[in-house]
Amino acid sequence: EVLTQLLACWLTVDKTDLPLTPRLVGAPGIGKTQLAIAAARRQKLPLYIYQCTADTRPEDLLVTPVLSQHGQISYHASPLVSAMIQGGVCILDEGNRMNEKSWASLAPLFDQRRYVESIVAGISIHASPMFRAAITMNQDESTFEIPDYILSRLQPTLAVGFPNRQDELAILEYHLPFAEAEMLAMTVEFLQHSHELKLDFSPRDGINLLRYASKRMMQDRNHPMSQDHAWREALEKCLGADALDLDNLAERRRRTLGGDAMPLGLADFFFDPDDPLHPDRDDDDDEDEFEDDDDDV
Repeated sequence: EVLTQLLACWLTVDKTDLPLTPRLVGAPGIGKTQLAIAAARRQKLPLYIYQCTADTRPEDLLVTPVLSQHGQISYHASPLVSAMIQGGVCILDEGNRMNEKSWASLAPLFDQRRYVESIVAGISIHASPMFRAAITMNQDESTFEIPDYILSRLQPTLAVGFPNRQDELAILEYHLPFAEAEMLAMTVEFLQHSHELKLDFSPRDGINLLRYASKRMMQDRNHPMSQDHAWREALEKCLGADALDLDNLAERRRRTLGGDAMPLGLADFFFDPDDPLHPDRDDDDDEDEFEDDDDDV
């Protein structure tokens, strides 16, 4: 359904109509970029991908000067500008890792003007009518807040959620056609259970887990490792020991987020809960002393 919605964003219904630039939003590793790639292939357009980072500068997005071997300066177009000129699709991957200054350089591209200005090269570059773009964004804390005047240009927002059991199995089978059926089933069961518990394990985690487990099983043909042993080792090495018990992990995270947290008093900011000097500490020893005094009386 999200693929259909993305393709609809890129349609034009009239000569005066313009394509939309949607945001694909979701957790890391669930296939946002692959979804955009599939849409570009469906359109049969050239594909360009730019990986956004916190260090991305406006000139990195547009035109970069390069010193050639003869001492002359040449200008290299970025993947974004290449897509604009060639009439292709550009995916700005993890766009919310870019700062506002970099986004500001793209403001005229994503409205009715459809061009960018390169200060370095001193030129304006207009986008081909066939140019299409999409932005992927992860839902995590290690990102910049995109200003509203940019968000208003990146519409609509297409939420990409975790796949259901059937789709998740199809994803794993597509990427790992050599994987054993039993190991595929164990991985899908693990991932589906993690989704139910609101944990952030993704299909990408499942793919890496299965790759490692398959390699461990094939490593020594004379003494092959059992499927269960290889799978559990891969689970621990790829996702951490906490992944061995999803229910316990989910409970601990819930408590960390404040599900069962007790309200803090002023003293809690200065003393550990078990500190003898904590004024609100319940001291069992004091109670025992009072009981001893009562017995003496």
